This record gives sequence, structure tokens and C-alpha cells, in this order.
Amino acid sequence: MKILVIEDDTQLGEQICTALEGTDWVPELSSDGIDALYRATSEPWEMIVLDLGLPKIDGLTVLRGIRDAGIDTPVLILSARNTLTQRVDGLNAGADDYLTKPFDMVELIARIRAQLRRSSGNPSPVVQAGQLSLDTRTSKVFWQGEQVSLTALEYKVMAYFFHHADRVISRTELVEHIYKQDFDRDSNTIEVFVGRIRKKISPTIIKTVRGLGYQLNAE
Repeated sequence: MKILVIEDDTQLGEQICTALEGTDWVPELSSDGIDALYRATSEPWEMIVLDLGLPKIDGLTVLRGIRDAGIDTPVLILSARNTLTQRVDGLNAGADDYLTKPFDMVELIARIRAQLRRSSGNPSPVVQAGQLSLDTRTSKVFWQGEQVSLTALEYKVMAYFFHHADRVISRTELVEHIYKQDFDRDSNTIEVFVGRIRKKISPTIIKTVRGLGYQLNAE
């Protein structure tokens, strides 16, 4: 899952990114409003974590720009501003959740998981697709009730398929969502991961759609 972290406090931003990486997500950090608005509206993201006190353009303006662009990606606001009016302003501008500073990373992760579940139409922490299930709390995948041993990248691939089970996903899209932007990306590795997953679960668990990409086939 690709997450944009918008935070001008570099130390805090890096701490958040480290915590999200430990949960098998792919976070990328932006530290000012102009860069944040550009990246939020020019790249696909599963989640945006947004600080309000940004340089160049404030966080509320960034949020309004995201929503004005027709982007419905879940946005969680982080802010030291804790008055009722400020929280209401953030939610009215299009935020999906609001977490005040200081906060515990475990709560931030739990709130992000909740928003990702809602946005994918799966309110339960355990996502089911036929005989396949994914527990978002423990980052574990089960096939016919038995846990499947997956590497971190294999899990990221499976999690992305779960959250987009209704459509065909290209190799390029998968690469963008399992690797960080500054990583040496190679779409050919996706074929390797898909092959490994098929061996561990079922040869038909991921269907190849010729010329387009892959689709989860967990019936």
C-alpha cells in the first residue's frame, strides 16, 4: 500500500515512515505544501497522512486542492491544533480522520488500517476472497484456513490484489505500489513474485490477463 506522508518536521516524518514500513506499507515523505499538493494530485495513493502546519501552502489548502481535483483517497490529518473548530474545519474540508499530536504510532497505524478497510469496502480487519483471507492486523494470508508463508514483498503484492480484487492490475501499477519511489524498479520482478505466490497457494490464484496484467482469482 502506497502512502503519502506530508509532514514538515523531518524527524517526525521519518519516524512515521519507518513505522509504516514496518507494517509492510510503502510510505513516501513530502515536507512542504507545494510539493505535497503536486504529488498528491499527480500520483495514485492508497492513503494520505497530512500535517496542517506546512510551509509554502498550509495543510487545509492542500486538502481542499486534493478534493477539488476529484481525488477521494482517504486523508488522515495530523495536527497539534486541538480545538473543536480546527477539527471541524479539517473534517469539513474533506478529511476522513483527525489525530492530534503528540500521538502513539500504534494508534496512527490502527487508524490508517481502519481507513484502508473502509475505502476498499471491507470494514472487517480480515478480508475474505473465496477460500483466501488476509488479516490486516497481523499481515498474514491464509488459504483454505492454513497460513501461507510469504515474504514482505509477496505480502505487499497479495494485499494490493485483495484491496483491488474487482479489477485487472498492470505490472507497472504493482511496481509503483510495492516499491518506494527512489528504489530501482523493475516490472519483471512482478512476474517472479506472482510465480512464487502461485506455487505457495494455487496455480490459478492470480489470473494473467494477456496484454493488461493480473487479477485475483480466489473463487
